[in-house]
Amino acid sequence: MARKTLLPHESDIGFYETGTLVAVLTAQPLDRPLDYKAPEGGCFLGAFVEVPLGPRKVLGVVWGPGLGGFDIAKARSIIRVLDTPPMREEMRIFLEKCGAYTLTPLSLMLRLATRAPGLCDAPSMRKVYRRGDGTPSRMTDARQRVIEAAEEMGGLALTLKELADSAGVTTQVVKGLLPSGAILEEESPRDTPFPRLHPDYGSKPLTEDQEAAAAQLRAAQVSHEYRTTLLKGVTGSGKTEVYLEAVAEALRQGRQALVLLPEIALSAEFLARVEARFGARPAEWHSGVTMTERRRTWRMVAEGHAQLVVGARSALFLPYQNLGLIVVDEEHDTSYKQDEGVMYNARDMAVLRASILGAQVVLASATPCLETWANADAGKYDRLVLTSRFGEAVLPEMKALDMRPEKLPSNRWISARMETAVRQRMEAGEQALLFLNRRGYAPVTLCRACGQQIGCPHCDARMVEHRFLRRLVCHQCGESTPIPDRCPSCDAEDRLAPVGPGVERLAEEATTLFPDARIAVLSSDLYGTARELKEQIVQIAEGGADIIIGTQLVAKGHNFPLLTLVGVIDADLGLQGSDLRAAERTFQLMRQVAGRAGRADKPGVAMLQTYQPEHPVIRAILGGDEEAFWKAEAEERRAAGMPPYGRLAGIILSGGEAQQVFDLGTHLARNDAPLRRVGAVVYGPAPAPIARVRGRHRVRLLVKAEKGVALQAALREWVAGVTLRGDLRLAIDIDPQSFF
Repeated sequence: MARKTLLPHESDIGFYETGTLVAVLTAQPLDRPLDYKAPEGGCFLGAFVEVPLGPRKVLGVVWGPGLGGFDIAKARSIIRVLDTPPMREEMRIFLEKCGAYTLTPLSLMLRLATRAPGLCDAPSMRKVYRRGDGTPSRMTDARQRVIEAAEEMGGLALTLKELADSAGVTTQVVKGLLPSGAILEEESPRDTPFPRLHPDYGSKPLTEDQEAAAAQLRAAQVSHEYRTTLLKGVTGSGKTEVYLEAVAEALRQGRQALVLLPEIALSAEFLARVEARFGARPAEWHSGVTMTERRRTWRMVAEGHAQLVVGARSALFLPYQNLGLIVVDEEHDTSYKQDEGVMYNARDMAVLRASILGAQVVLASATPCLETWANADAGKYDRLVLTSRFGEAVLPEMKALDMRPEKLPSNRWISARMETAVRQRMEAGEQALLFLNRRGYAPVTLCRACGQQIGCPHCDARMVEHRFLRRLVCHQCGESTPIPDRCPSCDAEDRLAPVGPGVERLAEEATTLFPDARIAVLSSDLYGTARELKEQIVQIAEGGADIIIGTQLVAKGHNFPLLTLVGVIDADLGLQGSDLRAAERTFQLMRQVAGRAGRADKPGVAMLQTYQPEHPVIRAILGGDEEAFWKAEAEERRAAGMPPYGRLAGIILSGGEAQQVFDLGTHLARNDAPLRRVGAVVYGPAPAPIARVRGRHRVRLLVKAEKGVALQAALREWVAGVTLRGDLRLAIDIDPQSFF
């Protein structure tokens, strides 16, 4: 039976006496909460509890009164109430509304909100290790790695295993550093409050533009009312300093703040800025954080002892006690959309959570997504604009390099004009960035004897050569094999040839052209840990490279003071195909990458190699009239009834047998009456662009409807009659961002 959304007045119920029948929601794959008896001493609504489920003990949350309808004597009792503040009513409403919007079962939503280890464990002490002041009498490479790993944590403590694993050594190496005091061993509660942040500790003078924007954000924070603001500013305009003023005001008001970031690599630089601004490090929440710190962050957020959280998209589902501000930095970034499991967009769910709380949302970007631009244009969101770069920095000059007259050899991609520009930067002691949004050495490996392209055995995708790793890798499922000497198809020897460039091949070409240059390659494939990537970024920022070669990772807000030239090797790459957002994403990526140049006192230049200099997107990038681009793009979408002026839902079917998957898709398409009743149209079924991933065949349908249609209810009714047999799976993606 469906349970209604909680209403504010229902918090008056509050407490359930011993033996009262209560409904407990667990993170197990069940379609509803289960009834249990309240334990000895009773329990509060929203209490985190441990309950029996079959032979197991599982985590749950008291979700409301039990439904009953059976012999209450047979009901099992809650084992115990956990020593954690109850889940607040706004959080329960948020999970229900998020689940209803994304068509996700509440059990999965709860799993997303309790992703921390050991939540059922009782508080206890543990041995932790941190950097001391001592120096070992004998330094080895292994000991040096331990000291560096401890220093990287900025004073935070790690368990023995975490420190050893982070340094890539045995635990005995760590213990060997204890007598010298280089590493300290301490007894510590498992979960301790984070240091207090001071809102006025390191405030900086702002420009007139920045101060005007900051004043509006501070006023919105003081009002304690829901408001969403687009903070739009050119790259290098100081948006971060502006929204940190809103964070400072939230701290003054005694409220918690959350800053979402699109990439772990951004965290190192950002955390240093936060510490300089507020005098202490905030809590972190992302995949690079240890399990110990995840548990600590979850508990301290719940108890109100973490004032500021910096994290990835899932940090939105932490149990805040008094959340007053959510900042979504680089709000246009596609990594905010989760495409597996709970398919949600963190930007949109941030707005939803803030609206329930009466909190403030700041969406920060130099190139906002069209949905955000349209909401600001319609007056639904406030808009603040920073028009110039901070300090002496000026916007880079934009140039197109028409590649049609170039006579490059088939194994070359850097034009003569680009080569000359790079040499000029090197001679001046400056840095150049060569950008190609393609990982690996070559996207295709071709047999020149039989013409076969080496594909993944589990996916309908080509294997990508990664020469630095000496392997072929599938970017869909992760399958990895050594680079073969013989063709897997015809067994011809030494006839395999790489086709097309990736960043590794570009680095090889750059090494040939610039033999004396220090070349750094920034690609997520090349770094085993987030720490290694952070170290490389810091080294580059300090002048440790002459030429930087990178994928879209380099477009994520990094600040390299000596970088004055950005060279885009293939500006046309994103314009190919039929992606609804191809023009928007190409525009955003090119503007973001170009924005890495000239961020300090030296002016920058961005050069785009293109075979389509007359393309409207390329012309818009070069012209710099962003408003004109967004208006033109908006009109095209409005005319086609596409988002944000229409609604889409993607249906992804998969299974081991292709025909069964297609049959299911055909059945759905032929029985679309619930959708037709609301005016929605079904397209498909059709094979997904990558029709087989991890051995499973994939078929897609697309549902299109007008903007105001209650699409979720129709979709729910449409798929309700479908029985999934065997290994067939069905997933619904509301507001899809990609269609692979």
